[in-house]
Amino acid sequence: MARALRDAGMEVIYTGLFQTPEMIARAAVDEDVDVIGLSILSGAHRALFPKIFSELAAAGLSDVLVVAGGTIPNADVEELKALGVAEVFGPGTPLDSAVRFIREHAPQRGDE
Repeated sequence: MARALRDAGMEVIYTGLFQTPEMIARAAVDEDVDVIGLSILSGAHRALFPKIFSELAAAGLSDVLVVAGGTIPNADVEELKALGVAEVFGPGTPLDSAVRFIREHAPQRGDE
């Protein structure tokens, strides 16, 4: 996914595995991001996303587009969207679909 986004001309900042919600919010502030993409493979998405959104709100980042991927069951997608996840890209999602979604939904900045 990171390579597809870079190939599409987007700047990608990969922070590595095992980031806490606090670390995710701090990196988003430090890097002044427009989009946060999270891949959850552990099955902990229902526990992590509420904490992530809480940290983002506390950091003043409620306007950042958040997308998810990984092994998230279809039955959990609506719950995540209700929390604020804009889209969930499951296994097999065509990369161009994810790129298109992000281009169409990322917040527009006035300085670009």
